[in-house]
Amino acid sequence: MQATSARRRVKDKAMLGLMGLAILVAIVPLGSILIEVIVKGVQGIHGLSFFTQSTPGDPLATNGGIYNAIIGSLEMVALATLIFIPLGILAGIYLVEFGPGTVLARMVRFFAEVMTGIPSIIFGIFIFSILVVRTKHFSAFAGALALGMIMWPIVIRTSEEMLSRVPVSVREASMALGTPKWKTVLRVVLPSAAGGLVTGCMLGVARAAGETAPLLFTALGNQFLSYSLSQPIAALPLTIYNGALSPYPAQIARAWAAALTLIAIVLILTLVARFITSHRSVV
Repeated sequence: MQATSARRRVKDKAMLGLMGLAILVAIVPLGSILIEVIVKGVQGIHGLSFFTQSTPGDPLATNGGIYNAIIGSLEMVALATLIFIPLGILAGIYLVEFGPGTVLARMVRFFAEVMTGIPSIIFGIFIFSILVVRTKHFSAFAGALALGMIMWPIVIRTSEEMLSRVPVSVREASMALGTPKWKTVLRVVLPSAAGGLVTGCMLGVARAAGETAPLLFTALGNQFLSYSLSQPIAALPLTIYNGALSPYPAQIARAWAAALTLIAIVLILTLVARFITSHRSVV
């Protein structure tokens, strides 16, 4: 076997060095942002009451917390997840299993790609025009719809990609035993791609959970705790946004703590979902 030339070894080391430099360039800004959020977020948390009390009305108040914002974000994200993630996975199943190459499949794929690149504020304006204007009030339901439209195209594209990675032999083995195609998809293909599907869904959830602009046109925000889907509701991104614009140190500190809380919630949800589905996935 011919030995590798010195020139090729040098080029290989140079490419590896450039790749490592590129990774470092990407990680350093992300790491610095994360460290700053952790440091300032921890400083803004003044005990367990921060997570059990609602936002105070006085902007100078140092007490109070973000309980109402946490509940509002979880409520809207959960509703958006229940509505749009099944729709996104069903669309991915159609694109891969039942409609590859059809005109409808090409249209669905095209619109999903277009929607992925649309600024999030457009979704907020759209829901504002068709729901908020007609009902004449802001609501948690409108906010959930706006967030769901943000995660929907992401789930469609990632579901299509993950399902297409399931080996054809797995499908053929199931159908060779006389299993109908719909049952093969339900019992074999989906469990095989469970890990990838969950990752794609959590990407959509993480993207939607951190959006502020759509909520300004739909949920609006609420200083008080509210569970109603038909009323304005608080959210962590709105708390961060309002705190970032505020001149008061207490609200700024609350915004940093809310940012840290939002990151922690998304991380915990992702880890739990991956743990539940990791033993059933082959892709």
